Amino acid sequence: MEDIIQLLPDSVANQIAAGEVVQRPASIVKELMENSLDADAKHIQVLVVDGGRTCVQVIDDGKGMSETDARMAFERHATSKIRCASDLFGLTTMGFRGEALASIAAVAQVELKTRRNEDELGTFLRIAGSKVECQEPTACPVGSNFSVNNLFFNVPARRKFLKSNQTEMSNVVADFERIVLTHPECDFSLYNNGVEMYRLPEASVRQRILDVFGKKLNAELLPLEVETSLVTISGYVGNPESSKKRGVHQFFFVNGRYMRHPYFHSAVMHAYENLIPVGDHVSYFIYLSVGPSSIDVNVHPTKTEIKFDNEQAVWQVLAATVKESLGRYVGVPTIEFDNEEKPFIPVIETGKLKYNIPQPKPVKTDYNPFKPTADGNSQASHNVAGWETLYADVEKPSSTPDNPVLWDETPVSLMPVINAPKFQYKGRYIVMPVTEGIMVIDQHRAHISVLYQQYMESLSQQQRVSQGMLFPEVIQFDRQELIVLEDIMHELEYIGFELTNLGGGSYSINGIPSGLDGVNPMTLLHDLIAAAKETGCNIQEKVHHAIAFTMARTTAIVYGQVLSDDEMRVLLEQLFTLPSPKYTPNGQHVYNVIANADIDKNFK
Repeated sequence: MEDIIQLLPDSVANQIAAGEVVQRPASIVKELMENSLDADAKHIQVLVVDGGRTCVQVIDDGKGMSETDARMAFERHATSKIRCASDLFGLTTMGFRGEALASIAAVAQVELKTRRNEDELGTFLRIAGSKVECQEPTACPVGSNFSVNNLFFNVPARRKFLKSNQTEMSNVVADFERIVLTHPECDFSLYNNGVEMYRLPEASVRQRILDVFGKKLNAELLPLEVETSLVTISGYVGNPESSKKRGVHQFFFVNGRYMRHPYFHSAVMHAYENLIPVGDHVSYFIYLSVGPSSIDVNVHPTKTEIKFDNEQAVWQVLAATVKESLGRYVGVPTIEFDNEEKPFIPVIETGKLKYNIPQPKPVKTDYNPFKPTADGNSQASHNVAGWETLYADVEKPSSTPDNPVLWDETPVSLMPVINAPKFQYKGRYIVMPVTEGIMVIDQHRAHISVLYQQYMESLSQQQRVSQGMLFPEVIQFDRQELIVLEDIMHELEYIGFELTNLGGGSYSINGIPSGLDGVNPMTLLHDLIAAAKETGCNIQEKVHHAIAFTMARTTAIVYGQVLSDDEMRVLLEQLFTLPSPKYTPNGQHVYNVIANADIDKNFK
């Protein structure tokens, strides 16, 4: 019998390795920019065509490479960053694996022009699919000029799964921003299809943040500064008043490298307990500096997952630093952070809500906050009697990965009797008896579900109900938001937004959907764009879901709002005519039932 195990050719091995290193055009931008920084470049220019599908070009003024180094750089595990295994525990460079260029050359057509300062002529190199097609002397500036063309030209299955140009460009911008925020001492520029998106001169850390995300962020940032024997922490966090559900900017950096760290994120959010509404987030830009030997960056090829030797101790220092900053600049006594007596649910006291949560809308006897507002029609009446027949002929909708359906499996015996006695608890829950026990309904989530259904029906019918603004407002979008806005502008017009492009990322809001009185249209637009970005805005149905859910969540009644008996009844009538009343569109429970048996058990 013949032997069946054999070594894979280098070209095949490189393509396999490229699956981890080169996931999309943004991966190429990240790897090439990091190489430029390791080469001590001070000016880095990035040019992208068609979201990176057609071309990604990175030009720097770094050290450059010799003829031999230029050829060797595309070999697997060829690197100038480390020499032995022990070097992995003292890394000071961005790259070290020696896989990036080999992986890029395996799935794209690459051209390189590079020259060192001491050389009169540089080197031109062309590689496609790991095969060297040309290498010759050339006249070029000092530094390196990488041009990566036709990504995945030889792996059509991978190319087919790339997203739209706008989505891929949004990913490129995200990786570009992460790198420029760690190196404010360098000059950066980014071009998309020949149009300049960023021109970032050398600046301080705070100025670089404002150059990237806009000057409006300046008033929100509170400085951090602490130095210990374990870790040095610097950067900025947002003040509690700037909290919001979506669209915040959250960045961790360690030793000049971007990282994802959910554990440290929990330390930051712990400092904001009782200061911001539940579910809200704040922006932060936090820079950690530790000894290279105390972290391990060799966890994943993307190098964004980093292990710390003393994670728990760093967590405590970080949480204390953020608390101290909030206490100094916001005037919040530190002792209040650990006060367990303070409730998480806001309650009304002398007409105001605790913890800086926005004042709820006043309840008027002649105003019903649950009437449909998306189409401007009057409130529809619901026949509660015989409600069971509403579900008699309803088939369960099919569930797909793109459109998951959470069908309510609640037995009929658990359904509430709408006219049964009910009361409001803590300004958050509606409590009422049912056959199987006591039902507790989250009023905010219930209203979200009702409004979501109404907005979805309005969007599916392509209704455009808009009300003009007496005084148009001007809104400013950042670069990533503009990319997404271009894709969803048609959907925004369908639901009633009227926007006029003023240039430079500014738009005039001339009209908003009817029924949004009291809602800040600028905040809502930022939330809609953030939601569309998360769901993938190249498919209209996904955008409709994002728009409907964001609008429903923004316009739903708030926690702490007192409801009359009629308002509670109307809300429950509308809730229990929905296909799936038990869950919100994002899968959260709307109500729970405390069973009679569980109640009886506590009295035995």
